[in-house]
Amino acid sequence: MSIEAIVKEFSAVAANPKSQLKAYKDAGKKCIGVMPYYAPEELVYAAGMMPFGMWGSNSKTIQRAKEYCATFYCTIAQLDLEMLLDGTMDLLDGVITPTICDTLRPMSQNIRVAMSEKLPCIFLAHPQNRFADFGKQFCMDQYDHVKGELEKIAGHEIKSEDIAKAIKVYNASRAARREFVKLANEHCDVVNPIQRSAVLKASYFMLKDEYTEKLVALNEELKALPAANWKGTKVVTSGIICDNPKLLQIFIDNNIAIAADDVAHESRSFRFDAPENVEDGLLALAMQFSSMDYDILLYDKNSNQNRRAEDVVAKVKESGAQGLVLFMQQFCDPEEMEYPYLKKALDAANIPHIKLGVDQQMRDFGQAATAIEAFADVLNMQ
Repeated sequence: MSIEAIVKEFSAVAANPKSQLKAYKDAGKKCIGVMPYYAPEELVYAAGMMPFGMWGSNSKTIQRAKEYCATFYCTIAQLDLEMLLDGTMDLLDGVITPTICDTLRPMSQNIRVAMSEKLPCIFLAHPQNRFADFGKQFCMDQYDHVKGELEKIAGHEIKSEDIAKAIKVYNASRAARREFVKLANEHCDVVNPIQRSAVLKASYFMLKDEYTEKLVALNEELKALPAANWKGTKVVTSGIICDNPKLLQIFIDNNIAIAADDVAHESRSFRFDAPENVEDGLLALAMQFSSMDYDILLYDKNSNQNRRAEDVVAKVKESGAQGLVLFMQQFCDPEEMEYPYLKKALDAANIPHIKLGVDQQMRDFGQAATAIEAFADVLNMQ
């Protein structure tokens, strides 16, 4: 299959998650909604069910969710609840609500209240201190709770061998996505920012073995091509999510390619694998969480060293990008609080950057277009 055909299939999946959900349900699969982020999807897969990503929507308007949410909740969380309330997600058999940030903590309870008579809501609390043995044990206990709730929905036990298989499937998927990100940089003349986003976004709406098989095929086709002779500029993107095609079209219009990303919805979500040589699957998943790093939502005992910002700087340099575009999700306190430290590191490394306020309720991108066009001019003068 050609690159164009594979990318077209991924794009169709990314653009039509509700159709994907219906297709899996029609095939007899139970589906579990998984809110952002770092939820152990492997347990859903091991139960023989479909983990269905929930990252808000670029096309819906917040209406009913206002009854439950404070105005300062980010729109990703509000739109997840909106889709649960308005029937978009009626085919789900349950939903996992992690509490990794200050919005998701109360939102988990809002969803539990709003949906208590409609579908099971599985609460998940990650440990703040994930490194120590007691942190790993807490994480294991939480994952065991999730496992038990999933078993009730699935109607059968989740066996150890099924968890081990799921870990291998997910590690393979993460590896394929990491390779795709590098290949998309090398062949940015073939994979534009909208297509790059769609390929990665599709992973949230497909079973990981099916997704990985298709992505490996795409990677092989890309590897067969000569490296791009790119005449435009390259940037690294950063933030929680930047999947709006209208926003990414501005990059294309200004001949800007995405060399790499530091985005929660993208590379942050598949950076770290779970060990495959640990007999206890829950421990392996807890070890994976304890190994995660360089994320503004995760506790860093050495935060005074500005390690995360330096990691982003290294990503810019290693990818060959000329600058960084930060998509600042409105009302995301961790991202906003971390920005001064990121700016300090970027300025020290003489890396140009631009900060754009984004929101899934945005419909007018005129200001963003002006800012990105001006930033492209700055990069072109380097």
